Amino acid sequence: MGCGSCSSGGCTPAGCKSNGSCLTNGCAKLDVHDWLSHMDMPTNYKPFSIVEVRFKGSRKEFYHNNDNIYLEAGDLVAVETTTGGYDIGHVSITGELVRMQMHKRHVKEADVVKKIYRRATPADVDKWKAAKDLEWETMHRSRTLALNLNLSMKISDVDYQGDKTKATFYYTAEGRVDFRELIKKMAEAFRIRIEMRQIGMRQEASRLGGIGSCGRELCCSTWLTDFKTVSTAAARYQNLSLNTLKLAGQCGKLKCCLNYELDTYMDALKHIPDNVNLLRTEKGDARLQKTDIFKRVMWFSYPGEESWVPLPINRVKEIQQMNREGVLPEDLGKIIEVETKPAKAFDYENVVGQDSLTRLDERRNKNKNKNKNRNRNKQGGGNAEAAPKAEPASQPRPQQQNNKPNGNNRPQQQAAKPEGGQPVQRPEGGGNNRNRNRRNRGRGGDQRNNNQARPE
Repeated sequence: MGCGSCSSGGCTPAGCKSNGSCLTNGCAKLDVHDWLSHMDMPTNYKPFSIVEVRFKGSRKEFYHNNDNIYLEAGDLVAVETTTGGYDIGHVSITGELVRMQMHKRHVKEADVVKKIYRRATPADVDKWKAAKDLEWETMHRSRTLALNLNLSMKISDVDYQGDKTKATFYYTAEGRVDFRELIKKMAEAFRIRIEMRQIGMRQEASRLGGIGSCGRELCCSTWLTDFKTVSTAAARYQNLSLNTLKLAGQCGKLKCCLNYELDTYMDALKHIPDNVNLLRTEKGDARLQKTDIFKRVMWFSYPGEESWVPLPINRVKEIQQMNREGVLPEDLGKIIEVETKPAKAFDYENVVGQDSLTRLDERRNKNKNKNKNRNRNKQGGGNAEAAPKAEPASQPRPQQQNNKPNGNNRPQQQAAKPEGGQPVQRPEGGGNNRNRNRRNRGRGGDQRNNNQARPE
C-alpha cells in the first residue's frame, strides 16, 4: 500500500516526516478511525457524496464529490476555494461516517457548497510542496515587518494555498490590532494575496503542537476539537495545589485535562459534609487538615499537637450535628486505623540485568590481593611451598623428619636446656638457624655461652 501523503506511489511511511500515518508533525492530526470500512454495504446502496478533507493544522472542511471519484483516507485531492483557485488537502474520512461527523458539528448538507475537483496530479503536488517550503521563511519575514511597525501581535503560523496564490497568516494578540500597513508591506514583499486571521492561545498550541508535562503529545493537537473553559475551581475540587506553573499548559492557560476527572470528583464530593473546618469538643477545637475524597476519611488536629486524627465521614457528621445542638463530645471518639499496604515483595531479582556499579572494582581488588599473596610467597623463602605458621610457645611442635635430599631441609633439633633454666625454643628451619649460629660464634662466641649467667 502506497503512502497517500507524499503521493509518490508505493513508498512506505518513514517516521515523522509528514509522509505517513504518524501522529507527529501533522500527518494524522485530529485523525478519525473509520470503523465502518470493513462492513459490507447493501447492494443498492448509494455512497454518501460528501467527503471530509483535512488541511494543515486542525482545519477540516466538507466537500461534495459530484464526479463520484473513488477516494480513500489519505489521498491528496484538489478542492475548490472561496477566493478562486484550488487547494490541496488529504481525505480524512468517506462514506456514512461523514454524515455522523456533520451531525456532530451541526453542519447541514445544504451548507456544503464547495466541491472536489480531482485527485492531485504530480504537477499539483510539486507546486503544493514548493508553496509549503516558503512558509517558514515567510513567517520570519512577516515577524520582522511587524516588529518594525511596533505592532503588539505574534505571528505564529503561515498557511499557503495549494496553488501558491494566497497565504493565511495566523496571529495572536491581546486586543485589536491595526495591521493595514503591515498587509501592504507583506503584499509588496511576497506578491501574493494576504489574509490575517486572529486565533486564541489554545488554537495556537493546537496548530504548533508539542509534548505536554505528561510526556505525550498535546491533546489539542491530536484529538481535542472543542476547548471548554477551565477555572481554578476544577483544581480546588481535586485538592490540587494552586500553582500556576504546574496547572498551566504550553498555551499559558489552565490545562484542558483538569476537566477530565472533574465529574468523578464532583460525584464523590456529594457524600463529603460541607463547612466542617472546625469540630468543637471538650478537649479542644479540632481543625480540618486534609480530606481523602475517595476513601471518605477526614483528618483533624488539635491546637498544639502535631499528630492528625483520621475520622470517617459518619462520625464527622455526628459530631457536627452535636455541635449544632450545643453538645460538646468528650473527644473525637473512635479513631479509624488507616491501613497501609506493605510493599509488594517480588519473587524475582535482577530482572533486567541491573548489576552493581562497583562489580568491576571488586574483581580488581580480588586480583590484586591474589597477586600480592603470590609475591609474598615467592619472596618469603627459597621453597615454592608456603611456610607453615608458627605455633604458640606453650605448645612445643613435635619433631618431624624430612627424607628429601635438600640441604636446607634438616631434621628439627631438640630444644637445648641451659644450666638451671627453661628450655629455649629455637625458630624453625634448620638451614637458616645453622647459619645464624655460625655468625653469632664469629662475633662473640656461642649462643649457649651468652645465655649463661654472668658472674657478678
